[in-house]
Amino acid sequence: KSMIAFFEIPTNDFDKSVIFYQALFGETLEVSQFGDEKMACLMKDGKSVCSISSAPSFPDFAPSNGGVLVYLQSKDLDTDVKTALDNGATLMTPKTKIQVDGWGYFAIIADPVGNSIGLYADK
Repeated sequence: KSMIAFFEIPTNDFDKSVIFYQALFGETLEVSQFGDEKMACLMKDGKSVCSISSAPSFPDFAPSNGGVLVYLQSKDLDTDVKTALDNGATLMTPKTKIQVDGWGYFAIIADPVGNSIGLYADK
């Protein structure tokens, strides 16, 4: 069983973030709205595993480049970094080999609204 139940990526520009993450994931996100909160969810086996969320009534829930760093699995790190950059991300850490036997590579980007997101691939 996975240790990660769910995670949210905050945004202050919902439409821009949905376009960016749909391009990065290569999938359509399921969009819903509850009052002033908007969520665009990446679904797996009928359950939301990741949400791009805008919640104006919670002013402290905002994009940040500090704090917890989530790493998203990448099938092709070079391609995904290029896709991210082509869709408005900024490269913070280029593709880097993890210096532990059996581990792969990572890169860190800042999404278009300023969240730091790690990308990880075996190759």
